[in-house]
Amino acid sequence: MLLIPLVFALGIGGGVWIGKYFFTRTLSPSEQKLHNILAMIEEEYVDEVNVDSLLETLYPDLLGRLDPHSAYIPASDLQEVTEDLEGSFSGVGVSFQIMNDTVNIIEVISGGPAEKVGLIPGDKILRADTVSLVGANATNERVFKNLRGRKGTTVELEIVRSTSKSPLTFDVVRGDVPVNTVDSHYMVNDTTGYVKVSKFARTTYNEFHNALVSLKMEGAKEYIVDLRGNSGGYMDQAILMAEEFLPAGRMIVYTQGKMPQYQSVAISEDTGHFADSPVVVLTDEFSASASEIFAGAIQDNDRGLVVGRRTFGKGLVQNQTVLPDSSGIRLTIARYFTPSGRSIQKEYKSGSLAEYEAELSRRYARGEFYNVDSIKQDRSKMFTTTNGRTVFGGGGIMPDYFVPEDTLGVTSYYIQVYNSGLIQKYAYKVAGNYREVLKKAKNVAQLKKSLPRDNTLLDGFVEYAAANGVPARWYYINKSRPLILNQLKAIIARDILGYSAFIEILNESDPVMARAVKALAEGESPTVILPADTTATAKKETKRKP
Repeated sequence: MLLIPLVFALGIGGGVWIGKYFFTRTLSPSEQKLHNILAMIEEEYVDEVNVDSLLETLYPDLLGRLDPHSAYIPASDLQEVTEDLEGSFSGVGVSFQIMNDTVNIIEVISGGPAEKVGLIPGDKILRADTVSLVGANATNERVFKNLRGRKGTTVELEIVRSTSKSPLTFDVVRGDVPVNTVDSHYMVNDTTGYVKVSKFARTTYNEFHNALVSLKMEGAKEYIVDLRGNSGGYMDQAILMAEEFLPAGRMIVYTQGKMPQYQSVAISEDTGHFADSPVVVLTDEFSASASEIFAGAIQDNDRGLVVGRRTFGKGLVQNQTVLPDSSGIRLTIARYFTPSGRSIQKEYKSGSLAEYEAELSRRYARGEFYNVDSIKQDRSKMFTTTNGRTVFGGGGIMPDYFVPEDTLGVTSYYIQVYNSGLIQKYAYKVAGNYREVLKKAKNVAQLKKSLPRDNTLLDGFVEYAAANGVPARWYYINKSRPLILNQLKAIIARDILGYSAFIEILNESDPVMARAVKALAEGESPTVILPADTTATAKKETKRKP
């Protein structure tokens, strides 16, 4: 891989360039003005004021007024906000963002304690034990202090969830939070290998390459790369991953910034080990930044298909600099562009973080998650791929094949038992009761044969739910039957075989996976679905392999 100049990037939900020091220069008139004001406050103000504390309250607002991804990080938080990409830690296993004085869970770390009890992205944390985490109490320092702690200790979290009228409570046992970034890899069928990448950390490329090699040895000739829910991370890892599927001399991504050192181009230096293998990339609205770099490189080079839903739309690069007091700033210093020349950064207004974060909610409200015709692409930002297909910038990566969010089987009964954590609890109960038998299974197929029959499993769950406050309603239970059974089996498999088995079973009833497998089986070529209101040429389908 050739980088001109060399780019290494880090980000939680975005690409970030790591800076190591500041340089000194003469103060501008505005900076001198601020210096004078602070001196006057410190020397002449009627009451004693800690100027340093005063400034600490100003820095976040100052950086936040630039763009949605520039940020100030207090010294007390700097280690915590990045260590999930560096190693492991003991806590509940969630990534969060504070918006409108509310702690919003944006990621539930795969295999971590929070995921095991049923917390999901979008949940809002009201309380940790007796400590309030709303309003003025919603600070990074307070959240970290109360969510992380000694391994084996329990924290009770009170949660607000959009599908529940009243708050929910979850008892989470703190534990080691893993940072493995390839959550699952397995053979979907005799020729198709699947790899799920949850984030882009320091070890991601090595994990990814090892997974591909392992699948190839098992007979894989084509690959599905699942980036759904992947909010980003180290940019160089995405570049290295993309290079595996590209011939030599193909552009992967380029960046443009004000300063020369932030101008860069990444080009595949050698032909990738899997450059002749068909590939499909899975995305959704939570696939961001480094995920979009990978998907964009595959799509713009007409190298493979993108299947799922439109990605988040994060195309800004941040430079993270550690300040002398061990605090830090992430300052946007460049924009990145896909090979066709498109910026996928969605629109934002400086200083309007809440409005920016609400963009996904607006997508949902206008029906974009369910109907491709609800997606409004900007026709002034049309670009062409290597083979002349039309793609759009300014709002994420539009998939070649749109697959709506799956709501089949979601009933009021299902929502109630899911929000109550009863599916997780009953699955762990079954795993415990049958552990001696189930642990003999070496793979998912063997495990499923060792489980109780579907009717027995479902009847036992309904009885358990009724005993825990959710009465049986068989009309809705029968509608939700496949969904409930699939999740019960997946959670049992996770407890017995690990997280990869959990993903494997969930994927068996996943329509996005089904569409990807169909595309590979039928040899569909890279195309792009265009929203109904565009005037661009409609997609054409051929029968050649991508």
